[in-house]
Amino acid sequence: CVMPVSVRTCHSQDVGCRYRFAHRQTPIIAWILNLKCVTFLFFLCPPSLYHHVPVCPSDAKEIVLKAQILAGGRGKGVFDSGLKGGVHLTKDPAVVGELANKMLGFNLTTKQTPKDGVKVKTVMVAEALDISRETYFAILMDRSCNGPVMVGSPQGGMDIEEVAASTPELIFKEVIDIFEGVRDEQALRMAANLGFKGPLQRQAADQIKRLYDLFLKVDATQVEVNPLGETPEGQVVCFDAKINFDDNAEFRQKAVFAMDDMTESDPTETEAAKWDLKYIGLDGNIACFVNGAGLAMATCDIIDLHGGKPANFLDLGGGVKERQVYEAFKLLTADPKVEAILVNIFGGIVNCAIIANGITKACRELELKVPLVVRLEGTNVHEAKRILSESGLPITAADNLDDAAKKAVAAIKK
Repeated sequence: CVMPVSVRTCHSQDVGCRYRFAHRQTPIIAWILNLKCVTFLFFLCPPSLYHHVPVCPSDAKEIVLKAQILAGGRGKGVFDSGLKGGVHLTKDPAVVGELANKMLGFNLTTKQTPKDGVKVKTVMVAEALDISRETYFAILMDRSCNGPVMVGSPQGGMDIEEVAASTPELIFKEVIDIFEGVRDEQALRMAANLGFKGPLQRQAADQIKRLYDLFLKVDATQVEVNPLGETPEGQVVCFDAKINFDDNAEFRQKAVFAMDDMTESDPTETEAAKWDLKYIGLDGNIACFVNGAGLAMATCDIIDLHGGKPANFLDLGGGVKERQVYEAFKLLTADPKVEAILVNIFGGIVNCAIIANGITKACRELELKVPLVVRLEGTNVHEAKRILSESGLPITAADNLDDAAKKAVAAIKK
């Protein structure tokens, strides 16, 4: 059912997707689209960094090269090689190798990458199809609707964020009933709102329904196609796609998760994941050690409220073991930006005594050299406080979150 577009061979099928919530790149989006017979663009990718001159279709009228990194805004990005733009078009096959050599092995900086950019290890090469019109289409989970919604705009492409901000009336939504799925009239209405007319409206509606089937089949939390384009020959094609998968569905999606590519992941985040820790690095200097995502975000907010800057988001989770506490401290103290550590634990299912034992062990073995502020509340809190007070370690106790944040900020200013 897949309608490939002119490319004869494919070493690696990849359209620069973002994988899971950790945004890991994976070479399977084309394979996934194929599961539900979605019309997409075939392409070539050099199989490794050392294949500096990708093969390209010799009969192509125009060729497109696209740097493969897990970040948006590539078209407006800049390479440290001096090349501007992570997406290039050329009608000269001889230039393909030259352009690829200016991308492969160099860092590409966009509005979504770290300031030093991300090293490009793969470049997608494909025949450039004429796109007579670009639209945007996505299916994602919406908390306000307690389920999936379709989001679309007749103006797709690189500036979709600007479209949403400046002309919100061009963003259309359709709530999907999880028991009925995408109804025919919904798909046709969305296709019409995207500007597809005549036979193309029915073709686009069919692609929309197939994309929703795909959304369910692979346990996605987001399927985004930008652009969902229209060719002069009258074909609706998914030219680029991004898919987020639900981590909780790993047991069902073994084929997908087996292809997890960690090469672009932050090393600290990768190490944290080994210990079931949710870690996201930030730009501040006060490390946060918290249980629960909501409490972790609140802790970051209140540090900022009192004039400090959080160095990270770290969610310890519920089933805590002393080793996790130790490994978490090891990660936090390895960050050279960290000038203080704030521990904020509300023990419901978490045993505060386990936290306290883990803290004292970590402080001794890691020879902690930055101020440590600890706020504990909940299960076994009195035992936990006794462990900390009798440890002889320079630990500052706090009565509540507000007090803890103030003391952490003050410790840095001393």
